[in-house]
Amino acid sequence: MAFFGYHASHEQFKPSALLKYVQAAHQAGFSRISCSDHFHPWSDVYDGLRQRQGESGYAWSWLGAAMQATPLNFGVVCAPGQRYHPAIIAQAAATLSEMFPERFWLGLGSGQALNEQITGDFWPAKAVRNMRLKECAEIIRSLWTGETITHYGLVNVEKAKLYTRPAIAPLIIGAAITPATAEWLGSWADGLITISHPHESLQEVVTAFRRGGGEGKPMYLKVQMSYAGDETTALEGAYDQWRTNIFPSSILTDLRSPKQFEAIAQFVKPDDMYKYVRISATPQQHIDWLKQDIELGFNEIYLHNVNRQQENFIEVFGKEVIPAIQGIN
Repeated sequence: MAFFGYHASHEQFKPSALLKYVQAAHQAGFSRISCSDHFHPWSDVYDGLRQRQGESGYAWSWLGAAMQATPLNFGVVCAPGQRYHPAIIAQAAATLSEMFPERFWLGLGSGQALNEQITGDFWPAKAVRNMRLKECAEIIRSLWTGETITHYGLVNVEKAKLYTRPAIAPLIIGAAITPATAEWLGSWADGLITISHPHESLQEVVTAFRRGGGEGKPMYLKVQMSYAGDETTALEGAYDQWRTNIFPSSILTDLRSPKQFEAIAQFVKPDDMYKYVRISATPQQHIDWLKQDIELGFNEIYLHNVNRQQENFIEVFGKEVIPAIQGIN
């Protein structure tokens, strides 16, 4: 059985607004919440009365408030190793898990220069970032067991011991976009989180994760979609908010400012968005897409409506989409 979650996008909305949206999602029938963890948004442009992103609240402060405000399970994807020391992430995740037992999962990824390079440190190549990520995961796990950790490597730890720990440690879910990263994660992560691709590409990511050692482990999917009352509005909303985010990860991970994201997106045409975002004003079309995701084996599916019409999306999907799928899976 698949569970459906609402994705809270800190880059697009103020934390106070997102708190209201997750409460509305809970009332509408969503059973999970995921959120982003960025220092910068992908766009800071204001177009007349419309705001194209231009936010970036601190995820960890917000998580404590949001988990208190609803009884749902939550998860966040972060990138330890540069902006965050792994011992601090271990402590933050342990604190949430102690307060809200078995309601939190920790997603780990290799990050983007947009957020991580604010420290002024050198931005490593992808292979080095992957090695650093695995080191961080091992440090976090060791701290959760109560060990005193001293470690020297791509990150350094000196006699760190975590005193407040949950009875049950959260899952470490590895974030991957490409099949190569998914296969690598399969050997050490507790599960996988990826983003929606065309069906064939998504199948490749799933197959690679299982081949790498992920067989039987949970798989989560963040669906990038745009729903509105009519197709034109859904397309316009996706283009307005998300055209900076459709490029390959090999490009997106090395850009350093919202203005650079805006610069590469200036050549994107509205119809280009259909390849990267599930755009439809028809609930049944979204149901059909989500059925395919369930068939691939995804246990939790987080819906990110990338346009700014959150209330209507939450209401319609709570009434029409989620009940229709939960009745068959």
